[in-house]
Amino acid sequence: MRKRLRNLLSDSRLRKCRPVKVCGRYSIPELIISTSAYSLPLDRRDEKKDRSLPARIYRFFQRTFAGSKNEEVAVLPQEPSETSPLLGASRGANVPAFEDSLEARLGDIRQHTDATVTWKGETGTLIASAAPLVVTFLLQYLIDISSIVAVGRLGKVELGAVSLANMSASISCFAIFQGLVTSLDTLCSQAYGSGNKHLVGLYCQRMTLFLFCLSIPIAALWLCSEPIIARLVSDAEIARLASSYLRVLIFALPGYALLETGKRFLQAQGLFAATTYVLLIGAPVNATLQWLLVWKLDWGFIGAPIAVAITRTLLPVLLILYAKLVRGSQCWGGFSTRAFANWWVMIRLAVPGMIMVEAEWLAFEINTIISSRFGTEYLAAQSILFALTTISYQIPFPVSIAASTRVATLIGAGSVSDAKVAAKVAVIASCLCTSANFLVYIAFRHQLPLIFTRDPDVAAIATLVLPIVGVLTFFDGIAVAAHGLLRGIGKQAIGGPANLIAYYLVSLPLALYLSLDLDWKVLGLWMGSTVGLAVVAIIEYTFLLVTDWRKAVMEAAARSAAG
Repeated sequence: MRKRLRNLLSDSRLRKCRPVKVCGRYSIPELIISTSAYSLPLDRRDEKKDRSLPARIYRFFQRTFAGSKNEEVAVLPQEPSETSPLLGASRGANVPAFEDSLEARLGDIRQHTDATVTWKGETGTLIASAAPLVVTFLLQYLIDISSIVAVGRLGKVELGAVSLANMSASISCFAIFQGLVTSLDTLCSQAYGSGNKHLVGLYCQRMTLFLFCLSIPIAALWLCSEPIIARLVSDAEIARLASSYLRVLIFALPGYALLETGKRFLQAQGLFAATTYVLLIGAPVNATLQWLLVWKLDWGFIGAPIAVAITRTLLPVLLILYAKLVRGSQCWGGFSTRAFANWWVMIRLAVPGMIMVEAEWLAFEINTIISSRFGTEYLAAQSILFALTTISYQIPFPVSIAASTRVATLIGAGSVSDAKVAAKVAVIASCLCTSANFLVYIAFRHQLPLIFTRDPDVAAIATLVLPIVGVLTFFDGIAVAAHGLLRGIGKQAIGGPANLIAYYLVSLPLALYLSLDLDWKVLGLWMGSTVGLAVVAIIEYTFLLVTDWRKAVMEAAARSAAG
């Protein structure tokens, strides 16, 4: 026995490995793997010999390389190839004896992590995951669109006010929340892929608490929003109505936070259709409330935000009931006081994700404010164009979420080759979706504006700009696919700076020049935004092509070990 131990420890590959600190514990720099099936126990006869050489060596390995009380690590060669990344071993597997051949164990790992998926299989997986998400996001956005449609029939001022209020709410809250919870696309999916299922629930608890804390200053901002909006738009009545909309919408903040984290909790488990079922109830309820409050009870403008607040509070309640009574509770280990600690791992991914989303939305908000300077007709047309692009965004964005969840799960399981195949399928799918959006905008550019307004001047402006909007949606779709892949490998820190550079060094200066200096008005604003999205896509796809995806596996393992 001792001779076999000495031979194993003299292996040159083990001598190359240097332990380094990861999250306060010692671990190898190459990989951390769950070793329920690869732990190295000694025979009970040897455990009784506390001072024996095998027992001392065993205690040394346990003390030096253990990641947590439930995890150990196995040492792999210093330079792992694509065929030897992270292995998420299943619990309860048979444990090989310590004296088994190290080479045989390494061979098992290679066999497990070779590419096992096909393009056809990944295409089916992506469609199955993305299809319910597309329906989900379309239904969710219809909650806001229904208020625009219901109020827009009251007049141009009301249409401009509700659009400005929705835009302001998105910039100051909803885009921030959506950006922050994209960190869960990385954390929850990688935790689920590595087998740490209760860690999924813990991450969601932390994010929910984080969003609740952020809701307090946001609510204060919305309460005092009228003088701020009045400085940004020239029409005082629009500012007053938009501010009243935001004050009512404060009551929707807790529900929105719970819904966004709950969606990620279920999506990490592959339950993409759960939110769809919930919204199939919520969207008709909202439409009914809009009709009842705005028109039937004649509450007018203020009835729209009341209907939205009621609906957004109802949705997370239905989602929780689904997880509890139908499917999705396996990753919930109960509320833990650990939810109040170790936020930095989450925030480090959440803030760049928030910048990725917020930079784009804020740029469109600035464009909307600029369009108000051209007159009420141009503001109303800008509102229609933004509503249409947001609807079309609900197709590639769910595809990117499905892709990021799939890639993150494969990265968490250590399957680098499979993750790359899934990424390529996602990019092609996004190109097809955005091409379809482009064709719709070109073919129906005269009909689409009439859904929102009866004013011929507003409809004519929107019709003129829609072909450029179609080009923008193409670049927007392929850029958002890149965002999703960056989230999947935990590289949100690249997307944030890329968006800031593209929008605020390229897009906005160009949009201001075209709209003001050349007097192209709204057309110039959308042309500048189109160029900015093209720059974003170029930067992010360049990074995805040159980055080392094996490093993402190691980083995912370190986060999982940290809890």
